[in-house]
Amino acid sequence: MGGADCNSTDFGAAAYWDARYSSPSTGGKGRDGFFDWYQAYPALRPIIRACVPTSTRVLMLGCGNSLLSEDMVKDGYEDIVNMDISSVVIEQMKEKHMDIPQLTYMQMDVRDMSLFADGSFDCVIDKGTLDAMMCGDDAPHGASRMLAEVARIMRPGGIYMLITYGAPKERLTLLNQVRCRWEVELYIMRKFEVPSLHSEWAPDPSIVSTLLAVTPL
Repeated sequence: MGGADCNSTDFGAAAYWDARYSSPSTGGKGRDGFFDWYQAYPALRPIIRACVPTSTRVLMLGCGNSLLSEDMVKDGYEDIVNMDISSVVIEQMKEKHMDIPQLTYMQMDVRDMSLFADGSFDCVIDKGTLDAMMCGDDAPHGASRMLAEVARIMRPGGIYMLITYGAPKERLTLLNQVRCRWEVELYIMRKFEVPSLHSEWAPDPSIVSTLLAVTPL
């Protein structure tokens, strides 16, 4: 799935997401103005708890206005850095979570995370961000740049948890383009109630693949 397979929207552009999060009709479709793409924390919890200790330093790529990070903190996670290309949603989430010190919010482009030093994170969670990059105007180059940055900022033995609608074979091809030896575990999840807006880039919106890509020690 690349740019040519998506509609004309550039999902890798800050302008698109700023406009979306500024709109009352699309900014927050869930409870209290929050919205979770693909899966919410209860469905992902068994995998996250099994693979990611609560003391882990986590980076949430393309956090949007998801409840995932908040729910993880409620479940004991201590340090989650949330980043998104949209300055609009970052300011919204900073305000909503100003009383939760375990959550940090930063505006940043996943294709250039130079503010983070090499090996900064134990775990990187990506729920739909790589899929969005594959529907950007610079796909697949932008997606490859993103994955190279993910590999750089993870410590040896760190986990990249990719929640995607992309076919596992296609996502593995992207991962293998990065100069990093990934050890990959694949989980297939089914979601029956998927908002229609997911069809913007989902070939089969009832299927969610979770790829756990672990960097070697």
